Amino acid sequence: MKFLQKLGKALMLPVACLPLCGLLMGIGYLLCPATMQGGNIEGFVPLLGLFLVKAGGALIDNMALLFVIGVGVGMSDDNDGTGGLAALASWLMMTTLLSTAFVTTLMPSIADSANKTLAFDKIANPFIGILAGIIGSTCYNKFKNVKLPDWLSFFSGKRCVAIVAGLVSIVVSAVLLFVWPVVFGALIALGKGIAGMGALGAGIYAFLNRLLIPTGLHHALNNVFWFDTIGLGDLSHFWAGDTSADVSWSLGMYMSGFFPCMMFGVPGAALAMIQCAKDNKKKVAIGLVASAALCAFVCGVTEPFEFGFMFLAPGLYVIYALLYGIFTFVTALVGFRAGFSFSAGATDLLFSASLPAAQKTWMILPLGIAAFIIFYVVFRFAITKFDLKTPGREDDDVDETQVTLANNDYTEIARIVLEGVGGKDNVTSIDNCITRLRLEIVDQALVDEKKIKSAGVAGVIRPGKNSVQVVVGTKVQFVADEFKKLCK
Repeated sequence: MKFLQKLGKALMLPVACLPLCGLLMGIGYLLCPATMQGGNIEGFVPLLGLFLVKAGGALIDNMALLFVIGVGVGMSDDNDGTGGLAALASWLMMTTLLSTAFVTTLMPSIADSANKTLAFDKIANPFIGILAGIIGSTCYNKFKNVKLPDWLSFFSGKRCVAIVAGLVSIVVSAVLLFVWPVVFGALIALGKGIAGMGALGAGIYAFLNRLLIPTGLHHALNNVFWFDTIGLGDLSHFWAGDTSADVSWSLGMYMSGFFPCMMFGVPGAALAMIQCAKDNKKKVAIGLVASAALCAFVCGVTEPFEFGFMFLAPGLYVIYALLYGIFTFVTALVGFRAGFSFSAGATDLLFSASLPAAQKTWMILPLGIAAFIIFYVVFRFAITKFDLKTPGREDDDVDETQVTLANNDYTEIARIVLEGVGGKDNVTSIDNCITRLRLEIVDQALVDEKKIKSAGVAGVIRPGKNSVQVVVGTKVQFVADEFKKLCK
């Protein structure tokens, strides 16, 4: 859990880039419908719309790469950029070795399987990006201080980190070469199994679609239901102007349920998160989730919202996915039908409402209101009942922002704290949050709390067997910097 929360915090930086991009794309689609529906793009306004779509898509389409750098830097000790460089090296290594062109050259038999080919076509996804970030940051944390023989001394320390990350990535790529298509193929087989289950199958699909977002494996299911992988093609038939009479299922049933969830459910959940955020972090929560909710409503881009909490509160994310499944099941039963060519936001709803397969689009209002209320109530209950660490509720967000040090001699404070924790030989890791100096130590028996408190700090917390946290206050960064110097 601690690892997932650290990963969630590392993702905050790249996720913060996405809401604005989603809004740019939503405005762009409104100004230039041809970017969705096809046709000529002429005139200043449509060209401006195209410009905005491309500007927003520059980051949305490369979200995985943002995660590479964000996780690589965010999970590295001292947030060192070397971890980001190592993560990028890992990403380039894995996406090259697992690209369709290379794997079909390495193993020509893969080209004979449409499912395996599709699996490697989708290899540049957020899961691989996060994995590369973890590899890069882990290699940095483990090897940043390594000392090599004199004849290799140039590559000692941080210079060897990207090299090690590349070597690790080769091994990981070799494993994924066999594992990835098996997992991908299993999901396609699962999709085929639930395709004949009617409204219940649509609900199960929507649940799995959201659940698999962090791994990128949702593309496997999407290809089963949205395109003509097994003879369905809900999306392609919908936008081709067909109706349910032209196919063997209720056309649009695998897309319609996403509209009330993305347009109204996400804003409801976002409001719950904002109201549950701690007082001193409400503005931060509003900045992150409110803009993400607006982004979801306008154009159906939900990743800024989802990646903002899925690793901080994974249990809540499962509940979130389950709500999608329930609403898709209900939507399929009541007959609301709409389709999307990009995602289930207001923009696509507007464009798809005039298509022959669209049915009862007015029902987005009662379904949307129900989604807003249910998402809000469920999220608020779960967050408060189980003290979930959604944005603005992380452990760092304690009421310590008003703590002040007894003096501003940061070097002296750091010296006393270091002596109180048993000296630099007893310290294995140094980090800090907004108010606390976070230390990993070898032996708790060497910690002298009375000595530490004599430095003028507010308190000492021991959250784990090898962890010590010193409550310093908002000037903790200055103490941490001096502490690190003393430990070198």
